[in-house]
Amino acid sequence: MRIVFFIIFFLSFDLAAELLKPSYLLKPDQVIAIQLTALKNNDNPYQNYGIEQTWEFAHPKNRIFTGPLKKFIRMMNTPSYSVILNHRKHSINTILVNDNIALFYVEIVDSNGINLAFEWVVEKVLTEGIYKNCWMTVSVSTPIKFGNSA
Repeated sequence: MRIVFFIIFFLSFDLAAELLKPSYLLKPDQVIAIQLTALKNNDNPYQNYGIEQTWEFAHPKNRIFTGPLKKFIRMMNTPSYSVILNHRKHSINTILVNDNIALFYVEIVDSNGINLAFEWVVEKVLTEGIYKNCWMTVSVSTPIKFGNSA
């Protein structure tokens, strides 16, 4: 019985650490939800997991400016973006969605209870390759404070 539990425990841990990959089946708001949920729990199941998960959905055009991953991790730890890490809650509000681009207004409550908003843009990859027709993030604005903060 202990051996079965041990095997199931380690198999489930490995599955939990598995990064989700871009897919043409995912809708634009689902892509952002995956990224925000990962960033909300950035260091679970391992350090910078949330940032790495977010990187998986960075549009190839965006990666030119924000990559490679080590550079992206440094960028995410700057004052402009670190507020997204380990935030308390978030909401995703659709502004515009067309065939190839989608714009969202994302509200978060950071770990200190401060209300912040971001403009989050995802775009469909139109070039050939493994990401063809996948929605991926092209830009995230710097944060804007709004409303009353806790």
